[in-house]
Amino acid sequence: MTIYSANKKHLVAVDCIIFGYDLMEKEIKLLLIKRSFEPAKGKWSLAGGFVQENEALDDAACRILYKLTGLRDVFMEQSCTYGEIERDPGARVISVAYSTLIKIQDIDKERKEQNEAHWQSISRLPRLIFDHSEMVKKAMQALQMQIKVRPVGFALLPAKFTLVQLQDLYEAIYQKSIDKRNFRKKILSMNILEKLEEKEKETSKRGAFYYQFNKERYKTFKELGFYFNLDVN
Repeated sequence: MTIYSANKKHLVAVDCIIFGYDLMEKEIKLLLIKRSFEPAKGKWSLAGGFVQENEALDDAACRILYKLTGLRDVFMEQSCTYGEIERDPGARVISVAYSTLIKIQDIDKERKEQNEAHWQSISRLPRLIFDHSEMVKKAMQALQMQIKVRPVGFALLPAKFTLVQLQDLYEAIYQKSIDKRNFRKKILSMNILEKLEEKEKETSKRGAFYYQFNKERYKTFKELGFYFNLDVN
């Protein structure tokens, strides 16, 4: 008998909102699964599961991510906790949502197929079970805020990229078009990109210069009080 034995127990779960950037299709996608058990069997769902007895919340989220993608040491951010009494018709379940943003090409395709996971465009999502649509909406809003004030997007691009590719990424996350001139002026004014001599010539005859994100310079600037701000229209 424990100190709290007189209180009823509730199930605790984690739901993983796994966003992926598709460089070729220039859009953000969401990794979904078809639920294999009742309630809502066969319906589209986020990847999730119950927290085990001797498992921390963060460890549970990382376990589920690894099971679906084969990725380890990926930063997962706790998004929000959902505890409406009837949110899950199966039982009283309190769920903690976690979100992450990865490169689609980085995942283990065999693991994805074994778990019948599918990438779905964030702009054309199917109906999701329970309150999962709300989870995705809040996580996407948080991501849009983060990318304004932190250079999180550079990790989703190749080591060298064009400004067009960078803008495509930001437009995919913001879910809207961005003024080209304003975007370039703002990102270049921060002096955290290195312009290379090499050009990308597959999309145009004139070609576009490649750039690299200078992590060390950004780190130094940040220590000096530099504020990353890419809030553009």
